[in-house]
Amino acid sequence: MTTRIFSRTALVGAGALALLGPLTTGTAVASSVGEQGAARAMAAPYAVVPYETVNVRTGPARAFPAVGTVPANQPRGAYCWERGGTVSDYGITNNVWVKLAEGYVSAVYLMGDEYGGLPASASC
Repeated sequence: MTTRIFSRTALVGAGALALLGPLTTGTAVASSVGEQGAARAMAAPYAVVPYETVNVRTGPARAFPAVGTVPANQPRGAYCWERGGTVSDYGITNNVWVKLAEGYVSAVYLMGDEYGGLPASASC
C-alpha cells in the first residue's frame, strides 16, 4: 500500500479561491494586477470578491488616488479592514475599507457583509 502526503499549495483558479473562503497566512493566492491581468502570487489570510469592477486606492477613502482596479467577480487576497471615507452606492452606505496588497477597496462593492466578508475581528 502506497501512502501519499499532500500539502496545501498555491491556488490557481478564481473558482478554487472562492470555494475555500478564508485562507491561512502561508497560502499563496493567484491574482492579476489591475486591468493588465498579469498574474502574481501573494499571501493573504482572507479572500474578497467585488460585485463590479472597483477602484483600488492608496488609502481608505475616495479622496485617495486610484492605483488600479479589481475586475468584477475576481477574488483578491485581503488582510484587514478599517474605517475611512463614507461611500454610498446601490442603496448602501458604509465607511469600511478592505486592505488588499494593491491598496484599499470600499466594502460597499464587495460580496459579503458590512466588512466585505472579513471577520469583524480583522480590523487593521
